[in-house]
Amino acid sequence: MTRKIIDRNPEILGGAPVFAGTRVPVRILMEHLEAGDRLDDFLEQFPTVERRQAIAVLQQAREVLALEQNEAAA
Repeated sequence: MTRKIIDRNPEILGGAPVFAGTRVPVRILMEHLEAGDRLDDFLEQFPTVERRQAIAVLQQAREVLALEQNEAAA
């Protein structure tokens, strides 16, 4: 069974992408990592986000970037 990782709902934070089942915007994870924080630091501050969700978001981002890079090279 595949569980939803990201949710977008106009009723939650104006439709900003959030971790499914939470009100934590995905961009907050990226901001923490850009600032040099460890994933564990982010997860401690936002306990409603599961580790598997955060890792899945990062994997999806990597896949999108790889796809864009391949398309640009073609």
